Amino acid sequence: MSDKQHIIITLDSHRIALDVERDDEPFYRKAQTLLNNEYQNHQRRLPSATSEQLWMYVALRVAVNLFASTREKDLEPYLRAIKHLNQEIEKKLTNNH
Repeated sequence: MSDKQHIIITLDSHRIALDVERDDEPFYRKAQTLLNNEYQNHQRRLPSATSEQLWMYVALRVAVNLFASTREKDLEPYLRAIKHLNQEIEKKLTNNH
C-alpha cells in the first residue's frame, strides 16, 4: 500500500496540487526551489521575456544539467578502474625500489 501525501508546489505564481509518495516529498520541494531559482535567474537576465519563454529556458537548462550529470555517472566506473590500476602500478613501482 502506498503512503501518499497531498502537497502544493508553487512555480513562479502557479500553484500545482499533487498527491505524491511521502518519501518523495522532499524531492518535490527541492525541485520547486531549483526551478524557481532558475526561473528568477533567467528573469533577471531576460527582463522582456514572457513567462512561457522563461519556462522554456528553465526546462532546457534542467534537461542539459540532467544529461551532463548522466554522462559523468557513465564515466564513473572507468574513473574508479583507472584510479585502482594507478594505485596498483604505484605499489609495484614502490616495491621494486
